[in-house]
Amino acid sequence: MSEDDVNELRQSTEEFSVSLSDIDTLQERIKLLQEEISALVQEQNNRSLFVLSLFTVLALPVNMIAGFFGMDVGGIPLAQNEAGFAIVVAAILSVTAVVGSWLFRNRR
Repeated sequence: MSEDDVNELRQSTEEFSVSLSDIDTLQERIKLLQEEISALVQEQNNRSLFVLSLFTVLALPVNMIAGFFGMDVGGIPLAQNEAGFAIVVAAILSVTAVVGSWLFRNRR
């Protein structure tokens, strides 16, 4: 090999090394951009879920009241009892409280 060929090979090797370094830098930047985009998408999803949860919580009392007044107590236990409705409401609230406390305790 001639001296010119060796010099040209060295120059090509250096250019290739610089290109590989640039590719590594670009890959790092791409990873950072992907993480940033992922964080933005996750934040938007969290906001959407918060709004959905808020509307669900706000609609809960209306649904509970509609459920209580929509009960047909004919032919069920405690229908003849004057306090039957109150007993059913108390049972529903106690079961809801037990399940709610169990869920919040397991969440922590």
